[in-house]
Amino acid sequence: MLKKLKYYVAKFSIFLITAALIAGMVGCGPFLLQYNLTISSTEGGEVTIPGEGTSTHYKGTVVGLMAEAEEGYYFVNWTGDVGTIADVEAAETTITMNYNYSITANFIEIIEIWDWYDLDAIRENLGGNYTLMNDLDSTTAGYTELASPTANQGKGWEPIGSWEASFTGAFSGQNYEICNLFINRSGEDDVGLFGVVAGEGVVESIGVANATMRGFISVGSLTAVNDGTVSDSYATGSVSGEWNAGGLVGRNYGTVSNSYSIGSVMGDVYVGGLMGVNDGTVSNSYAAGSVSGSIDAGGLVGANYDTVSDCYSSGSVDGIGRTGGLMGGNWGNVSSSYSTSNVTGNEWVGGLVGENGGNVTKSYSIGSVIGDVYVGGLVAVNDGTVSNSFWDTETSGQSTSDGGTGKNTTEMQDMATFTDTETEGLDEPWDIIAVVGPGTRNPSYIWNIVDDVTYPFLSWES
Repeated sequence: MLKKLKYYVAKFSIFLITAALIAGMVGCGPFLLQYNLTISSTEGGEVTIPGEGTSTHYKGTVVGLMAEAEEGYYFVNWTGDVGTIADVEAAETTITMNYNYSITANFIEIIEIWDWYDLDAIRENLGGNYTLMNDLDSTTAGYTELASPTANQGKGWEPIGSWEASFTGAFSGQNYEICNLFINRSGEDDVGLFGVVAGEGVVESIGVANATMRGFISVGSLTAVNDGTVSDSYATGSVSGEWNAGGLVGRNYGTVSNSYSIGSVMGDVYVGGLMGVNDGTVSNSYAAGSVSGSIDAGGLVGANYDTVSDCYSSGSVDGIGRTGGLMGGNWGNVSSSYSTSNVTGNEWVGGLVGENGGNVTKSYSIGSVIGDVYVGGLVAVNDGTVSNSFWDTETSGQSTSDGGTGKNTTEMQDMATFTDTETEGLDEPWDIIAVVGPGTRNPSYIWNIVDDVTYPFLSWES
């Protein structure tokens, strides 16, 4: 009896040990669990790694993904169960297998623009993907009928996209130019090559050269209103409007980067060399030329309500109220920016900002400042904060400012002014490095300076 009992006890113990080992392997070995990855693609391309169809992978495995577009198409994004994809907008990325996933690689056809007729046809498909294949000018087919001073009963070009039907696609200029664009619609709003670019819209790598733009509210050579993305683009020529007039963009709600405008901009309210009003983000951009307004006139932006960084303005600004070298009024955030613009106005006239109700930091101005009432070398009227910012008391002709610290020209060209926290008005050092000459750059820093030779300049400047 005792032998039998020992036998059953031993057998039961072996069972328990076996069960524990199995449970342990399952519990501490998640790599034993396997999940399915199902991949497909839309027309215009395929997934080459790991291939399309269904494959099986251990839990936690990082699987490489590579999508390749056919000629005439481009990859857009991955959709489906994309929670563990490293970058859904990258054609080459990874996915981590934690469950069963089904994903799709999406491609869009590229529509080529060769002449003004092709450009005009964008309005028939505002969500398409367009690529400019060459410069368009007055000799290109369709100019006389669509974009010349005689087109559309003397109104010229009809802007692409409106508030009711915005441009939602992608337009790449491939660094080509659209030249001699003419618009004379002084009684109309949203005037530009594009009227309204929506949030998902993208316009990049395009130059609008020698343009003539006349409109009423929201006028810009490239786009009247931007709620999407504008990058690596520029405009030259003349722009005029009553409100929200800008050399590149009339009013910005989206993102503008690595862009510039050169020319003349005229208007009454919210007038800027690059844009009339900013309600979005502007970076690594500049404006040069002349700006003339009534209220809220600025060398770069007429009025800023959001973010401007790493930008500059040059040329001249002439206004009546709230006039500034960089911007007329600021109720947002301005950082690492400067102005060399000469500013003239009646009241609330500043070398950098006319009226500041937001934040200004690590910025400066050196242009001449002339006004009658409320005049400042850097800021005329300050109801916000101004920190680590300076103006040149000699070149500006102004010894006072409602914010910032005045320095003479020698001090403004001395790197210590921007790095030594013992300097009056400097709470923390700028991100700046000395370089050997004006033609050299160190992009690891926001600011560069040739010590005792130049004023600080932005490292992205060419």
